[in-house]
Amino acid sequence: MKVYTYSEARRWRARVLDEAREGGEIRIKRRDGSEFSLRPVPDRSSPLDVPGVDAGLNREEIMAAIREGRERDPV
Repeated sequence: MKVYTYSEARRWRARVLDEAREGGEIRIKRRDGSEFSLRPVPDRSSPLDVPGVDAGLNREEIMAAIREGRERDPV
């Protein structure tokens, strides 16, 4: 884990943020000895959150396709 002084962190903001993203955590230390931790926020999106596909089908056509599939290959 990398530790920057407050002045360094202020001067090299972009580098500090890039290192936090890659390494997981960066510490920033002030002259008075207090330290602060900078961590990236985890991605909270769902892997199931995908854009829809417009297949040009209506509800009845979709239901018919499902029924046909179930009739062909019963579980």
